[in-house]
Amino acid sequence: MKVLVIGNGGREHALVWKLAQDSRKPTLFCAPGNAGTASLATNIPIPADDIQSLLEWALVHAPDLTVVGPEIPLCAGVVDAFASKGLRIFGPCREAARIEGSKIFSKEIMQEAGVPTARSAAFTDATAALLALHAFQLPVVVKADGLAAGKGVIIANTRAEAESAINSILLDRTFGVAGSSLLIEEFLEGEEASILALVDGEHIAILPSSQDHKRIFDNDQGPNTGGMGAYSPAPIVTPALQLIIRHRILTPILRTLRARGITYKGILYAGLMIGPKGPQVLEFNCRFGDPETEAVLPRLAGDLIPLLDACIDGTLNESMVQVRPDACVTVVMASGGYPGDYHKHIPIEGLEQAAAVPNTCVFHAGTTLRNNEVVTSGGRVLAVTALGKDIQSAAQHAYQGVSAIHFQGAQWRTDIARRAISR
Repeated sequence: MKVLVIGNGGREHALVWKLAQDSRKPTLFCAPGNAGTASLATNIPIPADDIQSLLEWALVHAPDLTVVGPEIPLCAGVVDAFASKGLRIFGPCREAARIEGSKIFSKEIMQEAGVPTARSAAFTDATAALLALHAFQLPVVVKADGLAAGKGVIIANTRAEAESAINSILLDRTFGVAGSSLLIEEFLEGEEASILALVDGEHIAILPSSQDHKRIFDNDQGPNTGGMGAYSPAPIVTPALQLIIRHRILTPILRTLRARGITYKGILYAGLMIGPKGPQVLEFNCRFGDPETEAVLPRLAGDLIPLLDACIDGTLNESMVQVRPDACVTVVMASGGYPGDYHKHIPIEGLEQAAAVPNTCVFHAGTTLRNNEVVTSGGRVLAVTALGKDIQSAAQHAYQGVSAIHFQGAQWRTDIARRAISR
C-alpha cells in the first residue's frame, strides 16, 4: 500500500509517524516533507500548494490514499482535483473547506445552524468598520476573513489597538488577499479547548480533546502564533460537555452544510471557548490542528488508515476510535523573532539525545536537511512531544527533551499544560 501525505510541518511528521506504525506497513511519501519525515518516508520536492504538480505525481505513482495536512491546498481544491481523477484522498472538498477559508462564511453557517458563537459583524470598508467599533465592548477581536497562517486574529484591548488592526488588515493589507474583508467579534471569556472530529459526511467520531497555546510568551502574553504547544486530554472537556459539543455544535453544522448541498468529509476542528455560557465556537478549521495533532495522535491506539478510509467511504463508527489512557504534551521550539522575522538555516543539535528521553518523540516542523545536517527552515521548528501517566509526567518528559536540544535563538514557552496541571 502506498500513502502520500501532503505538507511539511509538525502535523505532517506526526501523521507520517502514525501511518508508519500501521499494520498494513504502507510505503510512505511526503510532499514536500521535512528533515523528520525523511527518516520515515520518501520526500517529494513538490510544494503543498502546487496542486497540479501533486496531481501529476499521483497519476503516475498511484497512491492508494492521500492525506492532506495544511489548509491552503484544501481550500484551493486539492480534494476535488484528486477525486475527479478517481484518486482516494482524505479531506473536505473545496466548498466544505470554506468553513476555514472564510471566517465570514463560517460565521454564516454557525448562525444558520444555531451554533453558540460570538456576536460579530463583517466589513470590507475600513471606515464602516471603524464606525462600528462603538457597538462592541473592549477587549474586541478583529479577524482577517481569509487564511493567515494562524496570525490573522488580533485581540485589541484598547480602541486604538482595534483601529490599528482594522487599518492594518483592510488598508495596509498586512495579510494580503486574506484581508480583503474582516470580522469584528465580541471577546469571549473562558478557557479554550480544541475538538478534532472525524467526519464521513454524516457520522462523527470525536478524537481526544486537547488545548492549544496560541500566544508566543508564557502566561498567554504577546502576539498570536500558529501554536506554541498543546496537551491532551483537556480536563475542561468532560464527558458531559463533549455530548453538548456533539449535539449543539458538530451535528448542527454538518446538517446545515448538507442542507446547502455540501458533504463534509475529513477532519472538522472546532476551536472552542468554554465559559459561563457553555461551549462557544471561536473558529472552525478544515484539517488536523497543529500542534494539536502532535498531542492527539500519540494517544490513538490501533491503526489510523481504517479511520481515514471510513471517512472517505461513509462507514465511520465512533467505536472505531480507540484511545490510550496516557496523557500527552507537546512543546514547540520556535526560531528567535517568531512570529515576526527570523533567520533560517541554523544548525540544530541534540535531536538524538531528546529522542532518547523516555516516551518522547521529536516531531519536525520547520526543518530541512543541508549537507546531511538538520537546520531550521521555519518559524516553528520542532514539536517535542511526550506521553506520561498524567499531564504532569508528560510535561516533565517533554521539557526534558526540550532541554537536550540547542539551536541559536531558540525560544519556547515554559508553561505548556500548566493550567491542566494546576487543576
